[in-house]
Amino acid sequence: MGIFLITLLGLILRLLFIDKPDGLWNDEYISWMIASKPLFNGFWAGVKSQCHMPLYYLYLKFFMSLFGQSDIILKLTSVLSGILSIIVMYFVGLEKNKKTGLIAALFTAISSFLIYYSQEVRFYSLLFLFSALSLLFTIKLLKKITIQNIILLSISNLLIIFTHTIGFVYVFFNLLYLSLELFRNYKKTILKIWGIGILVIISASPFIIKIFSTNSFSQWWANFSFSNLGFLLTDYFSPVLTNLVSAPEKFFYNISIGFIIFAIIPALISIIWIIIGIKQEKENSLLTIIPIGVIFIMTLAALIGKLVFITKYSIEIYPILLFLSAYGACHISNKVTQNILIILYCLIHMTYITLSPVSAPKIRRAQGHKIPADMIKRAAPQKGDFIVIEYYPKDRFEKYINFDNLNVITIDKGNFPEYLSQNMNYEKAVKNGKEIYRPTFQSTTNGYLKEKLNKEIISKLKPNQSVILISLNSVAFYSPEQLIKIASDDNLYKKTPLLFLVFSHIKEQVVKDFYESLAVVRFESRGDWSAVKFTKLNN
Repeated sequence: MGIFLITLLGLILRLLFIDKPDGLWNDEYISWMIASKPLFNGFWAGVKSQCHMPLYYLYLKFFMSLFGQSDIILKLTSVLSGILSIIVMYFVGLEKNKKTGLIAALFTAISSFLIYYSQEVRFYSLLFLFSALSLLFTIKLLKKITIQNIILLSISNLLIIFTHTIGFVYVFFNLLYLSLELFRNYKKTILKIWGIGILVIISASPFIIKIFSTNSFSQWWANFSFSNLGFLLTDYFSPVLTNLVSAPEKFFYNISIGFIIFAIIPALISIIWIIIGIKQEKENSLLTIIPIGVIFIMTLAALIGKLVFITKYSIEIYPILLFLSAYGACHISNKVTQNILIILYCLIHMTYITLSPVSAPKIRRAQGHKIPADMIKRAAPQKGDFIVIEYYPKDRFEKYINFDNLNVITIDKGNFPEYLSQNMNYEKAVKNGKEIYRPTFQSTTNGYLKEKLNKEIISKLKPNQSVILISLNSVAFYSPEQLIKIASDDNLYKKTPLLFLVFSHIKEQVVKDFYESLAVVRFESRGDWSAVKFTKLNN
């Protein structure tokens, strides 16, 4: 009965406000785009165009073939894996005792981090499920060496590797942990496990090589800060989610009472529980090799610019941390203190989830692609009008709007060098953009961009024709004065992501050039988006 009620609670929390009015945002939209393509006519090309593995897209495609492609159906695929994760975590804890199982399931059910990703059309909810299964069979294997447990653990790790590109990091440290635990008595078994692991990694090597050899402009939107490590703990153990996309440079960016109560206190309680859990058993102390190793590799990759340190990228270690936290919570010697801390922890989570306007189920997708699509519709473009979209390509919006009879031009992440200067390509811009574009950012006028806009758009407009400019303000928030200030300061320029500089410059220049030749007839702003309608007058 206990696990049933906990699972029901988890389901309710994951269904709250799941029907997001803003539509899918970029990462979710990519998931849908790839999964919607025919298996042998575009699907595999779509997978190859991304840095992640194919398993999630196949999972999503399977459900789409059965139930359709509405946004709510897509999100329910993540709810399903989220609910299954609660049950699996119960069995993880049950390997120790029933109370640990119930507490592990409860912590999983009320986790704001997992609630959020159970409402997103991405692989993180499914990846947590696979990681929880990996932990379950890791514990089972340590208790009893059987071919069945070896096979099930290998399958779990295989699922992780073929879901998350850097999942092999978790698998490596998982095998290292098992080797240290079993080496003395089971040398032959260890050799079998490492042999299977090596075969799996070799089979995934094309994808592994791809992630380390690909230059991605979109990965340069945040700098690493050691505050990210603190936000990892608050994201995992408090209801306050800070590092979903990018985090403030300083951990104590907010010293309010609310931040202390809802972020700091539950995180500290969890840390105490984890320490207690580690001290209880030698196996638990060695188990920390896995999360410590994964975080170390992530930090190293972030420092050399190959990875943005976001909490979700380490989600494979989350089941371990939840398990240790639950185990420690059940092993506080003073029963009164034990129950008070568990109740307080759950009360903080449930209070924030139900009352905060920015709790996990209530967080709006400010970059949702339905927002600009609706803006364009409300601007009532006529046949032959122009739509200029900044940052994303045209196909990111075609789920929500039909662009037939409209002239759509995008200045996006892939083609922006064509609009900033002559003789530039994407690879060169990504590699040397900071050096090449610095004089551009120090100027209030970009003659090359102005001439290109005039040639492609303004000169082609007839009287009473319009151009609707769609800007993503969350990547274009610097004014011309701020751009000049940043570009003139060596230290400031070095730590400012190129992405924000590029699209702030483009946004300001496009608005300025359109304003000089056309009349503004409509403006709308919603979420992270703005839409400005310019019209060519008769005079």
